[in-house]
Amino acid sequence: MHSATSVSRLVFAAALVSAATVCAQPPGMESQIEFIRQGRQLERDGKLEDALAVYRKELQASPDSPAANSAAGMVLDLMGKGAEARKYLARAIDAAPTPQAKAQAQRTMAMSYAFEGDCNNTAKYEQMVMDYWATRRNAEPHTAFYQQGEMANEAARVCIESGDLDLAYQLYKKGHDAGLQEPDIKPDRKDLWEFRWEHAQARIAARRGNQAEAQKHVAAAKAILDRGVIDKSQTQFFPYLTGYVALYTGDYKTALEDLQKANQNDPFIQCLIGQTYEKLGDQGKAMEYYRKAAGATAHNPPAAYARPFARKKLG
Repeated sequence: MHSATSVSRLVFAAALVSAATVCAQPPGMESQIEFIRQGRQLERDGKLEDALAVYRKELQASPDSPAANSAAGMVLDLMGKGAEARKYLARAIDAAPTPQAKAQAQRTMAMSYAFEGDCNNTAKYEQMVMDYWATRRNAEPHTAFYQQGEMANEAARVCIESGDLDLAYQLYKKGHDAGLQEPDIKPDRKDLWEFRWEHAQARIAARRGNQAEAQKHVAAAKAILDRGVIDKSQTQFFPYLTGYVALYTGDYKTALEDLQKANQNDPFIQCLIGQTYEKLGDQGKAMEYYRKAAGATAHNPPAAYARPFARKKLG
């Protein structure tokens, strides 16, 4: 359900590097992409300082490079240095060569605030991205409406975990309504937005302690899946939903059973499992899952929540 938010940083950097040209690859582009590959590998290896050194070296030669500024900002977010990160990300926004590249940089800034659980500023920058896609409705109607929905949902996911349930609800509804405006929308795409909306309402109800309301939306989400129109890949998000609802409504045994059927490589799921083990009194298993989540190196909502949360739990 949320896989589209996990945009590769390599793809992002390539878009920024290549956006300045229409017909030809700019000289040195290969080396610019290579420094992103090198830095990302260092990040995956847990060598964040070394990755930052790679990006800063590139910036010495090209201080206005959107790709290098963005990469430096993202690794600083992973290091828990959000204020410093946003200095680089602001430069990436200012140096973006096209409106699309600027929107991509604004989305990265939104995620920087997400690492600090700052719902309002995340929503502010995601709105800028939505505004860009609003300008593309005539030229790219199918993509534009879908992306507006994606960005609203991305902000909403940050807001729900930061505890701003009212704004999360508003943003999820905004995403749902925008997505359904896609011209000649296909049945599977329509069901996708309906599934996401029921999924969101169930989680929000659970966070508010309204078990009956949560279960009503869980049932509606399952009914959409059972129709069989939606892409089968979405079924993986159902145990995440039922596990989440069970956790926040106090049924920890069910929460653990269901969450263990969800994506075990998702750092957000790992944090939910860690929290469940804590509720069940198994601190050792909780720490095991928090250690996994603390190693997240993506720059997206799951990692933005999980990395700071898990590292705090680990002390």
